[in-house]
Amino acid sequence: MIDDLGLLVSRLAVGLSYASHGAQKAFGWFDGPGPQGAAGFMESLDLSPGAQYATLASYGEIGSGLAIALGLGGPIGPAVVLSGMVVAQTTVHAKNGFYASKGGIELGVLYSAAALAFASSGYGALSLDRLFGLDRKLRHPALTALAIAAGVAAGYAVLGQRDDSPPPGTLATPTIKGEHNGQPSDPKPASTAT
Repeated sequence: MIDDLGLLVSRLAVGLSYASHGAQKAFGWFDGPGPQGAAGFMESLDLSPGAQYATLASYGEIGSGLAIALGLGGPIGPAVVLSGMVVAQTTVHAKNGFYASKGGIELGVLYSAAALAFASSGYGALSLDRLFGLDRKLRHPALTALAIAAGVAAGYAVLGQRDDSPPPGTLATPTIKGEHNGQPSDPKPASTAT
């Protein structure tokens, strides 16, 4: 019973915290930016249209966080968390190092570790999955592996949609390796005939 209580408290802490990040974006709750601020932020990350990506992030965070808190849906909620963490850590936090105090990846690593733990171990007896008899069906190793892989792949698919082209009005200058102004960049000295 203590194991199930520990899982319940952990699920509530992780799931509700994660859902609150989505509520910040979707509704402006908890000193969040709201939908317009979130859309502008997504645009600044080269995720365009920003409103679409902000909505996807907001409701993905709310839905997956609540699924974890309630213990519902087996590895699906954790897989959505992993997807969001791939995007957030790559676009925002990786450049800042590890620690959260400097805006680094620390919090994302903790959310990802918790998501992997819930996906692989299940939600315990005090969960809606157990109440509805879904826990054994949703804990199949193949389903868990597929959900985790799909979550990570979805994150990278979003990253692949980033528009990192130069801003309008700027020219990108192609670089041809080995040439500078039409001349070899490392000319060999002319041999002297004697």
